[in-house]
Amino acid sequence: MTPRVLLLCGGMSAEHEVSLASARSVMEAPHGLDVTPLVIGRDGGLLSAAASRAALGLPAPGDDRAAARAAPEAAWAAPADAAPTRGRAPSALDLAAAAAEVDVVFPLLHGPFGEDGRVQGLLDLLGLPYVGAGVLGSAVGMDKLTMKAVFTAHGLPQVDHAPVTRHAWRRAPAQVLAQLAELGFPQFVKPANLGSSIGISRVDGPEALPGALEAALEHDRRVIVEAGVVGARELEIAVLGNDEPELSPVGEIRYGTSFYDYETKYTDGHAELIVPATVPAEVEERMRALARRAFLAVDAAGLARVDFFYREASGELLLNEINTIPGFTRHSMYPKLWEAAGVGYGELIRRLVELALERR
Repeated sequence: MTPRVLLLCGGMSAEHEVSLASARSVMEAPHGLDVTPLVIGRDGGLLSAAASRAALGLPAPGDDRAAARAAPEAAWAAPADAAPTRGRAPSALDLAAAAAEVDVVFPLLHGPFGEDGRVQGLLDLLGLPYVGAGVLGSAVGMDKLTMKAVFTAHGLPQVDHAPVTRHAWRRAPAQVLAQLAELGFPQFVKPANLGSSIGISRVDGPEALPGALEAALEHDRRVIVEAGVVGARELEIAVLGNDEPELSPVGEIRYGTSFYDYETKYTDGHAELIVPATVPAEVEERMRALARRAFLAVDAAGLARVDFFYREASGELLLNEINTIPGFTRHSMYPKLWEAAGVGYGELIRRLVELALERR
C-alpha cells in the first residue's frame, strides 16, 4: 500500500520561503508516494488544501499544470532580513484534523516553530510518525549553543566560541566586548536559534562588533560568537538513517563573498557546490566518523547534514554544526550528496518515509 504523506511546510520563522521551495521540489519529484501539502502560514495558522497548493505554485487536482508554471519565481527567493513573525503555533486539533487520513508526516520546516522540536512534540502527542529527529534531537540541533555544549561533552573538535545574551549585552556591553575580543578577529556573530545564515554577520574588527550583536539580537535573545577560521575549506556530509546511519560522500561549498550568507545560499550562481569534494581518503574517513558521532550525540534521526571546516595545511577538521532538516530542493547540498552516492531524489524521499515508519 502506498504510504499517505502529509508534507508540512512554510511556518512562522524567517525561513518560511526556504521551506516552501523545498516542499515544492518534493511535490514535483517522482517518488510514487501519495503526498498532500499543508502550508503553515507566517501567523501559525494552517492554510486550506487549495490555498496550500496555490502557495506552492501547484495546480488544484485535475487542473492544467501549466498554470502553476506561470507562477512568478521571485516568490522563492524573497529576502529574509525580517525578524520571525510572532503568531500562534498550529493547534493540536487543527493538525489532528489535517492528519487524520495520513500514515506519516514530513515536517519540512526550517527554523524556529518547526525545526526546533515544537512541531515534533505535537506530532508525538498525536501519535503520528514523522520524518526526522524527535523533540530532543530537533531542539539540540536547532540551538547552536546547546549543540556545541553537547559536542564538547562528546569530545568533538570545534571552533572557539562564546555565548552572549541580550540581558548581558544591555547590562554590561563593555564587559561583553572585552570578553569577545579574546576570540580574535574575524568573528562570526549568529542568532542561537536560526538557520539559513539569517541574522549572521562577519566582524573583521572591534568597531563593527556592537552592530553585529544588535543585528543578531533582533532575531534571538541568545547569540553565539565564533572565532573565524581563516583560509579553511567548508565541507559537508549527509547522514541518512536512525540508529545505524549511512554517510554520503563529502561535498564542498565555494563562494566569492566574505561568508556564506542568505543571498549567497539562495541566489543562483553565487556559490558553487562541489560533489564529491576532492579530499584525501583519510580526511573523508575522519569526517564520516565525526559526522556519525555528532548525529548520535544529539539523538538525530532520519536525516541530517553535518558541516565542517578543514585546514589543508595541518589536516585539522573542525565540526561547525549539524542541521536536522537541511535544505531539500533538488539543488540543495543534502540531496546532491546522496545523488553522488547513487540515491536519487525520489528514492531519497521514499527512504526517509520508510525510516519514519521504522521508528514508530
